Amino acid sequence: MLVALVALLAAPRPPRSGRELLRQMHDRYAGHWYGTLTFVQRNTATHPDGSTEHSVWREYAAIPGRLRIDFQPGDSGNGALFANDSQYTFAHDSLREATAFVHPLMVLGFDVYAQPVERTIAQLEGLKIDLATVHEDAWHGRPVFVVGARAGDLHTRQFWVDKGRLVFVRMLQPGRDTTKTSDVRFEDYRPVGPAWVSARVEFLNDGQQRWLEEYSEIKTDVALPEGLFDPRRWRESRIP
Repeated sequence: MLVALVALLAAPRPPRSGRELLRQMHDRYAGHWYGTLTFVQRNTATHPDGSTEHSVWREYAAIPGRLRIDFQPGDSGNGALFANDSQYTFAHDSLREATAFVHPLMVLGFDVYAQPVERTIAQLEGLKIDLATVHEDAWHGRPVFVVGARAGDLHTRQFWVDKGRLVFVRMLQPGRDTTKTSDVRFEDYRPVGPAWVSARVEFLNDGQQRWLEEYSEIKTDVALPEGLFDPRRWRESRIP
């Protein structure tokens, strides 16, 4: 009885809100999460007729808030950059478009551990996620916290967090066609020191997989030049 009581007292209290959960996520890994992440990403796009297309991207992240994607071959000059709460797209080394954009997968999968909690809260509230609503569920046999929707609601904008590891595992929200549901899943988590990295990300639309990302050559805390994330230096800062 005494052992059970001690274990109960030592266990973290279930969060009463998404804000509290985000603070728990931050505090669990603050100072221990990696500052940079690089990898090769192999993509599979599956069309409604079942046909597939494949592509390769090379990605560089500086956490929090910055991600560079070089579509391969690298000298094509094509890719995308996420920085300054904006998305920049490039074609043949020329900037084609710049739009305001907060990348929810970057915020929930990485930035939450490395930036002030209040900034994460503001970003997610800006994305219209109801941080006041939390319930518990299960995912792949593991308990999870679900923020943004009530139990049984698998359409409203929401994110799922593994209860034991406090890592993001799933995001559901209405698709472009709001009658359909977009479902993003962070799978195949691997330990990186005291932190984690998901090596497989699946994108589904109404239960049908439409995009798959598989990561290899994963490296963390590699020194990256600051110019790599400057849209004005897209071409000159490219890593061969």
